[in-house]
Amino acid sequence: MPFKPAPRAALRLSTCLFAAIPLLAAAPALAAPPAATGSTDVAIARIIDEGMNRSEAMTTASALMDRIGPRLTNSENHRKAESWAMEQLRKQGLVNVHAEPFDFGLGWNLDGYAVTMTAPRPLALTAIPVAWSPPTASELRGQVVIAPMSREEHFAEWKGKLAGKIVLVSLPGQTSESKDGVFERYSDAQIAELDSYTKPAFDPEAPGLMVRNRSFQRKLAAFLKAEGALALVKISYRDGKLIHGEGYDFQPGQTLAVPAVELAQEDYRRLVRLARTGAAPELAISIAARFDSTNLRAENVIAEIPGSDPGAGYVMAGAHFDSWIAGDGANDNGAGSVTVIEAARLLAKLGIKPKRTIRFALWSGEEQGLLGSRAYIEQHLASRPIDPALKGIDAYAAWRNAFPIAPKPEYNQLKAYFNMDNGSGRFRGIYTEGNLGAGKLLGEWLAPFAMLGANKLVASKTGGTDHVFLQAIGLPGYQFIQDPLDYETRVHHSNLDTLDHMRADDMRQAAVIMAGMLWQAANSDKELPRAVLPTQPTPTDPFKVRDPAQ
Repeated sequence: MPFKPAPRAALRLSTCLFAAIPLLAAAPALAAPPAATGSTDVAIARIIDEGMNRSEAMTTASALMDRIGPRLTNSENHRKAESWAMEQLRKQGLVNVHAEPFDFGLGWNLDGYAVTMTAPRPLALTAIPVAWSPPTASELRGQVVIAPMSREEHFAEWKGKLAGKIVLVSLPGQTSESKDGVFERYSDAQIAELDSYTKPAFDPEAPGLMVRNRSFQRKLAAFLKAEGALALVKISYRDGKLIHGEGYDFQPGQTLAVPAVELAQEDYRRLVRLARTGAAPELAISIAARFDSTNLRAENVIAEIPGSDPGAGYVMAGAHFDSWIAGDGANDNGAGSVTVIEAARLLAKLGIKPKRTIRFALWSGEEQGLLGSRAYIEQHLASRPIDPALKGIDAYAAWRNAFPIAPKPEYNQLKAYFNMDNGSGRFRGIYTEGNLGAGKLLGEWLAPFAMLGANKLVASKTGGTDHVFLQAIGLPGYQFIQDPLDYETRVHHSNLDTLDHMRADDMRQAAVIMAGMLWQAANSDKELPRAVLPTQPTPTDPFKVRDPAQ
C-alpha cells in the first residue's frame, strides 16, 4: 500500500533534528574527556554527538542479523551470537563480560526444509517447521485430512481415522479485511490514550487456566502420534504469506511427538478447498533438523562499566537476544539487543566512570517464558516458591503468582532497569508501569531528549517481556514507548523480521536515549521510588464463576 506520511508534528521534529546535526558535529569528539567530568550535561552532549554522527548501530545490526541470523534459544546460532556479542562488548572496553547459564533443555538446529503439494498438481508451498519439530527420516509423503481440534473433547471424533495421514488441525478461517495501514507512527493523541492507571486484578484460577490451555497442544501432538498420523500442519495466524514457526505451546527444548509445520494461510485454505471438493491433496514434507543434548543449559550475556562508588548499587539495561526461526530476529529482538550494545559503546567511549556500576544484559529464553531474566532474578535478586518441575510457559504462569517473595542481597542494589523489546520504532517516552511516584524522576531524565521526540510519560503497564518479573517483585524495571511501525501488523515473529524493516534513524535515537537514561540513573543523587514488596493478593472477584468450556 502507499507510504503513510508521518504526522506534521513528526515532520517538524525531523526538521529540527536535521538542523541540529551541524551543531552536534561541532561538539567535542567523544574520545576526548569532557572539561568537567562530573557534568551530566556535557556527558549527554557527547553521547548525542557520538550516537547521532558516528553511530555503529546498523553496522552492528548487519553483523548480527545478516551474518548470524535467527537465534533460537540453545541453538548453534544462538551460541555463535553469544560469542560474537561478548567479543563486541570486550572490544568496546566493558569489563566482567561473561555468560550466566541456566537450565533449559535440548538445542534444536534447522538445516533445511520443504513442503510441496504433489497432487492434484505440483506446487511448492510457503511453510516452516514448528520449532523443536522432529526431523523427517526422509521425504514424508501422504494425503491430508482436515481434522480441526482445539480441545481434548475433539479427539474422540477422529480416533481411528488419522493413520498414515498428514493432519490439518486448524480451522481455515477467512482472509483478513483490514482497513488500517500496516505501518504507523504514534500521534500525541494516541500516546495520551496510554496514560491510564490499570487497577490491579487477581484471579487465582488464571495461572492454572493458562497452563491448561497451553498443555493442550502437547496432548494434541501425542494423540496424533498414538493414532499413527504422519505429521501435524497448523495454519499461520497472519495472511499475506507470513509464517512464524513458533514453538510456544511446547515445553522449552523438548522434541514434539510428530513432525509439525506451519503453513501460510493462502496455501492452507487451498488444501482445505481441494479436500472438500474432490480427492484429498497429497503433500511431501522434508525437515532436516538436529537435536543437540551436549549442553542443556542456555546462557545470558552480562557485561559492565564499573562504578566509582561500590556502595551505590547498579543500574541496568537489557534486551532479549533470542528469537524465533522464520526471519533473522531483527526487530524481535535484534533491535533491542543492538541498542543495548550501542548504548554500551557510547557510554564506554565517555572514558569516565559513573558513580554506580552500569550493567548490560542480553537475555536468552525470553520467547519460552522470560526464562533468562527470571533466572537472573532468582540468582541475584529474589526467589519465589514454585514447583521446579514446571517449565516454560507453565513456569511463567506460576512464578508471578507465587508467594512469599524472598529478596536476596542484590535486591536493594538494583536502582533502575531499562528494557527494549517493541521492535525498532523510535522512543517516544516511557511507561511508568503504574508507579505514580516514578514519573517525576523519569521525566527529569527524559528532559534532555525532548527534541529527539522522547518526552512522554504514561501510567499504563506493558507486558510480555523481560522487565515484567522485575516489576512483579517491586523493582524499578521500565520499558520505553516506541512507534509501532509495522512490528505487530506483519514483522513480529514472521519471515519478514529482517534488517530491511529496521529504521536506522530510529535506532540511532534509541541508543542515544538508552545511554543517556543509564548515565543519569547511574549518577543521580536521587533514586527511583520502588513499589512495595508484593504480598499475596486477595481475589478481585471472589464470586466469579467460570465457563466450564474454558
